[in-house]
Amino acid sequence: MTGVGTRNESTRTKWLERTLQEVAAGVRILDAGAGEGRYRRFCSHLDYVSQDFAQYNGVGDGRGLQTGSWDQNHLDLVCDICAIPEPDASFDAVMCIEVLEHLPYPVLAIKEFSRLLKPGGRLIVTAPFCSLTHFAPYHYYTGFSRYFYEKHLVEEGFVIDEITENGNYFEYLAQEIRRVPEVAQRYSNSFPNWWERRALGMLLKMLQRFSCADTGSAELLHFNYLVSARKRQG
Repeated sequence: MTGVGTRNESTRTKWLERTLQEVAAGVRILDAGAGEGRYRRFCSHLDYVSQDFAQYNGVGDGRGLQTGSWDQNHLDLVCDICAIPEPDASFDAVMCIEVLEHLPYPVLAIKEFSRLLKPGGRLIVTAPFCSLTHFAPYHYYTGFSRYFYEKHLVEEGFVIDEITENGNYFEYLAQEIRRVPEVAQRYSNSFPNWWERRALGMLLKMLQRFSCADTGSAELLHFNYLVSARKRQG
């Protein structure tokens, strides 16, 4: 079986690790919407502060994709992401990873990040371009286009240094084709037979070929944007 459609999380994680390594040692960084703090491990050289509202329990309302369990016993700040009890310009960097889709007012969160960052401070963001229902009922948006960042980050005083698509149209379709057996079993009490599984495998091989020859389908559909920005000086 080809690897097409399997690299969403691994690509994002490698990008985040590399981006965090570029942040100067010792600076204060906020992990906004940190959840279980899975990215703390990339911040050993930084003064790491985690924040979350700590209301998701792994079960949610039972709809869509849920984690089953969720441990938020090691947060530094438990509060609304749009009203973090820290002074203005109190952080050198803020990261917010796969969180914006879970916020009812994501633009207010961006405003708060701008308030919290020092001039020249780094903002590191990823969020889905398209997503299935997950962590419900805390799932308010299915995704964010590049135009969301180009409008709202700039309006809130940021200069965008990088905005990179993770995946492409064919990779996204392959990811969801791989999910078909699980979804079929859950929602139709059925499962692909041998011939249907063969057909899915052939589709994945086709999508692998198309993805290798891709010339820009990410503008239609992809997994998520990887964004790095700086708060403007002055």
